[in-house]
Amino acid sequence: MRLGLALGVALGAASCAGGVIPPSVSLLEARQSTPVPVAPAATAPVVLATGSSARAHGVIAGPDIATLAIGSGAEAGARDAFRLSCPVLLRRPDPSGLARGEDWAMACRASGSNGDARDFFRTHFETVQVGTGLAFATGYYEPEIAGSRTRDAAHSVPVFASPADLVEIDLGAFSESLKGRTVRGRMEKAAFVPYFDRGAIDQGALERLSVPIAWAADYVEFFFLQVQGSGRLRLPDGRVMRIGYAGQNGHDYTGIGALMRQRGLLSPGQASMQGIMAWLRANPAEGMAIMRANKSYVFFRELTGAGPVGSLGVAVASRTSVAADPAFVPLGAPVWLDLDRNEADGLWIAQDTGGAIKGANRFDTFWGAGDEARRIAGGMSGRGTAYILVPCGTLKRLGTPASVNGVAPAQR
Repeated sequence: MRLGLALGVALGAASCAGGVIPPSVSLLEARQSTPVPVAPAATAPVVLATGSSARAHGVIAGPDIATLAIGSGAEAGARDAFRLSCPVLLRRPDPSGLARGEDWAMACRASGSNGDARDFFRTHFETVQVGTGLAFATGYYEPEIAGSRTRDAAHSVPVFASPADLVEIDLGAFSESLKGRTVRGRMEKAAFVPYFDRGAIDQGALERLSVPIAWAADYVEFFFLQVQGSGRLRLPDGRVMRIGYAGQNGHDYTGIGALMRQRGLLSPGQASMQGIMAWLRANPAEGMAIMRANKSYVFFRELTGAGPVGSLGVAVASRTSVAADPAFVPLGAPVWLDLDRNEADGLWIAQDTGGAIKGANRFDTFWGAGDEARRIAGGMSGRGTAYILVPCGTLKRLGTPASVNGVAPAQR
């Protein structure tokens, strides 16, 4: 496992303050992995146990960015992804409370440079830690499953477009306290009621309300494609049809893995996506009931350009894009992860969201398509530390003391 914090940084590294970082700086590192004895994460003098945003949860300075082990390889891809995110970063309100649109302007202008990516991040950003900084990361990928544009004996699972009667209401229009929150449902006579759940849709509730854009061959495979939010249908003639998220029925997401563990259906070695799929196939009747316990249902549209497209509206990139809760991470912002799964260590760009990705320091890493992506994403369960990279000057504006010699205020 490589350290996400470089101990003993060379002289002369650029930073927001433009100063020189002394050598042999010893930094505390927070992890939840038991094999490695480490110091606990830095904590603020007062950190709220709960909060509706990063600011409400509690924010302190992270380590000086020059002490992060940022290289110049994969970080170039992170800079490119950040540049794609800039148009949204500059205009979108930030519910996390960390930054304003104009705060990103200088970094966005500089992101068009072809210079050293390491210098770009070290020059234009500083780090913040939300709450304890203790992070949990899972993985997602772009699955490819068998499908067809038309229904036949081998392809009978509908891939529905967003139904015409699905209504989304902005609750913020009714109350300032509900700003940023929405609810989905449908009109039934004069009443607004919850939309059909997974079980009702499986049993034909959308027969006259939505035309399938395609048909999948296997319900279990399609269920997991819905969990991922996008994917590829391998058509009978060998061509590929890409489909992406077009909407959701408004019901809360229920992770069936946790549900199966609670019921004692999975042994410790079966907790991966692959193990769950094997159990569902071996127990079809009970497996269908378990899948329907996840009442959330995702609708799709065909993608013809670059993809898959994340919640930010730009194509997500393998080993670069990460899903996060926008109440705790500004969408488009860089994130530094240092986990007990070293595949996921390094810089990511928050370009997506997810129904199960809620709360501070909760992330879902994107691994692309193919067998390796499926293997890594399906088994990803990483714990460690997260820092959010924000524009230089953010700490001062928030009234948060900056790091000194790479050490955050709560560590001094």
